[in-house]
Amino acid sequence: MQRALPKASYLAGIPAVQYLQKAGELAFPVPVTFFVGENGTGKSTLLEAIAVACGFNPEGGSKNFTFSTRKSHSELHDCLTPCRVHRERDGFFLRAESFYNVATNIEQLDEEPAFSPPLIGGYGGVPLHEQSHGESFLALVQNRFGGQGLYLLDEPEAALSPARQLTLLAEIHQLVQKGSQFIIATHSPMLMAFPGACIWQFTEEGLGQVPYEETEHYQLMRRFLENPGRYLQYLLEE
Repeated sequence: MQRALPKASYLAGIPAVQYLQKAGELAFPVPVTFFVGENGTGKSTLLEAIAVACGFNPEGGSKNFTFSTRKSHSELHDCLTPCRVHRERDGFFLRAESFYNVATNIEQLDEEPAFSPPLIGGYGGVPLHEQSHGESFLALVQNRFGGQGLYLLDEPEAALSPARQLTLLAEIHQLVQKGSQFIIATHSPMLMAFPGACIWQFTEEGLGQVPYEETEHYQLMRRFLENPGRYLQYLLEE
């Protein structure tokens, strides 16, 4: 972080932000990095700030999207200075919660007179609103992501079945082979199993790198699947 936050900012109370203020930087040495942790620990807040600092629209999309439905992003991006070894040729910020707005903006732009082909052609040719949420997510990754890009994904598993999460893993692998970098905020133990990924776990103590098998998500899911009856009996007993 190149600039301190105002003392009155609510962001100053987030442990992950406090960690960054002390550490000064956060490195991404491998092609795929995951932000994991409980709700409210700052994963999406930091990912959003990185996206905005890199020039992406706060509500999602590529750097060419400028629409704004509701200004709700924090000022954290003003404190960040991205440092790149190589300049990316492509990029996209996917926010599961606002992808509907991106799809709507694509339709609005395609309704305007233009000499260039319709934008939807770059997303598979089928209007995103005419697909299920999960289908539109995969259409984005499979058609719009071209490689040699920076792709920031905020909870992409939100609309994907387990089988489709495996499809997304395969797509990420193919794009990594094309020189792409991913930073992904997720709750999915399936996605964070990507080989060689760096996992930053957000906790009440701040930030720390952890092996896949030591993430809270993996451990809880493993214990539940080993004995779901025990968990359900404890949770549902009256």
